[in-house]
Amino acid sequence: MGCMNRLMIAAVLAGLSAHAVAQQAYPSKPIRLIVPYPPAAAADLQARAMSQKISEAWGQPIVIDNRAGANGSIAMEYVAKSQPDGYTLVYALTAQFVINPNLYPKIPYNPVKDYAPIALMVSQPYILLAHPSVPATNMKELIAYAKAQPGKLTNSAAGLGSTGYLCLEMLKAMTGTDILNVPYKGAAPALIDLLSGQAQLSFLAWSTAGSHVKTGRLRALAVTTAKRAPAIPDIPTIGETVQGYDMSVWYGLAAPAGTPKAIVNKLNAEFKRVLDSPEMRRDFEKDAMAPIGSTPEQFGSFIKTEMVKWAKLVKDSGAKVQ
Repeated sequence: MGCMNRLMIAAVLAGLSAHAVAQQAYPSKPIRLIVPYPPAAAADLQARAMSQKISEAWGQPIVIDNRAGANGSIAMEYVAKSQPDGYTLVYALTAQFVINPNLYPKIPYNPVKDYAPIALMVSQPYILLAHPSVPATNMKELIAYAKAQPGKLTNSAAGLGSTGYLCLEMLKAMTGTDILNVPYKGAAPALIDLLSGQAQLSFLAWSTAGSHVKTGRLRALAVTTAKRAPAIPDIPTIGETVQGYDMSVWYGLAAPAGTPKAIVNKLNAEFKRVLDSPEMRRDFEKDAMAPIGSTPEQFGSFIKTEMVKWAKLVKDSGAKVQ
């Protein structure tokens, strides 16, 4: 009996030792980082920039896996059902973490229970962009034109219920305007139709569309946040014309629930190291992004707070998705 007990204890210790070694060796194979938008969207560009630096440091590739559709629910469900071993992560937005649960009657994931938060990474405004054919150079003129021509303007949104989609719904609710809101499968196709004039308006990230403003192919009317963005201070806020308007977008990194704490902490430390590097901060800030880099605990608390905030915003906007 004593011999059997010793064998059992030895087996348990061996298992614990193997588990510890496995965690210490992480990562020992490629990591997949799921992005719920197509290539060239702001989330995709951020994920690729940071992942490249971490891949170089760790000697293991971080492969970006773009899984667009259903306003990010396809990507979020995939990660929620993945093995919690640190080899499948998601880089997602406000829309996936806190808008979808308040907008859709049912979604295939729980943003609080199904994920291990790693870090709140970046926040930024969206820019209200207009095709040059729109006879408005500022918010006051746009609102007047929209009221004079109800239903004539079309907004290309990155997805049904996306942050950009709700940016317009909130603007319509606060100004009494009638603008057609058309959802696309991501920022890239929404931008293409805006550039062609098929759509006249769109709320997009500066990193996605800023170059077209600089060349004159698009006109930047306003930013969506309460304060002007330091990188583009000449662009006014919507709130300067529409009092109380304030909409921003943020990006966060998460793993499936149950991912070992040691792995979560290692990922947090490494992504924060890269985000805090002078080169990365400079690149992000020139695109009107504000690097954050929270702790896992701070991000978890932030999601819960934002859930309450966006429940009110969605209700106030009147947006509904069946």
